[in-house]
Amino acid sequence: MATVVLFHHAQGLTDGVVTFADRLREADHHVYTPDLFDGRTFDDLTAGVGHVGEIGLPALLQRGAAAVEGLPEEVVYAGFSLGVLPAQMLAQGRVGARGAVLMEACVPPSEFGPGWPEGLPVQVHGMSDDPFFAGEGDLDVARALTEQEARGELFLYPGEAHLFADPTLPSYDAAAAALLLDRVLAFLGGLDALDA
Repeated sequence: MATVVLFHHAQGLTDGVVTFADRLREADHHVYTPDLFDGRTFDDLTAGVGHVGEIGLPALLQRGAAAVEGLPEEVVYAGFSLGVLPAQMLAQGRVGARGAVLMEACVPPSEFGPGWPEGLPVQVHGMSDDPFFAGEGDLDVARALTEQEARGELFLYPGEAHLFADPTLPSYDAAAAALLLDRVLAFLGGLDALDA
């Protein structure tokens, strides 16, 4: 059983993000879903990204850090797209991190410190032709990270959808989302096995 902090994407803490968290809870994991947008959700990605611009990335990251205050140190940090930023920052910088699940984004580890913590497990997911993930360099960063990390995994799914695991969005891909969920559950279960 793992404790997971799951950060939402730029359209907010949608019912789809909560549904994903519930699937992890059904497997006996404790899952927290911080709302970085104070209850706001957006019908399209452009509007959500615009809201992020109003907040500012530094403030968004501060909200992410504040959301985990009081939680145990031994946490798996996960995020969808925009949510990867606070997840990756905390995985790299907060003491006791057990792992990271980065979905549809991956930024250079140098953004949050000297590099990826040695031995920290990481799993990255994205669609092979997603214009954001593959087209903006995240895929290249993910490849480099998972190749250098002994406990790193990169999973690519056929297609070009962004936010494909959120069933409340038009970009949802049921088959890819089911496979992603299975792989995340296997990752979390593997961490439990290492602790046994």
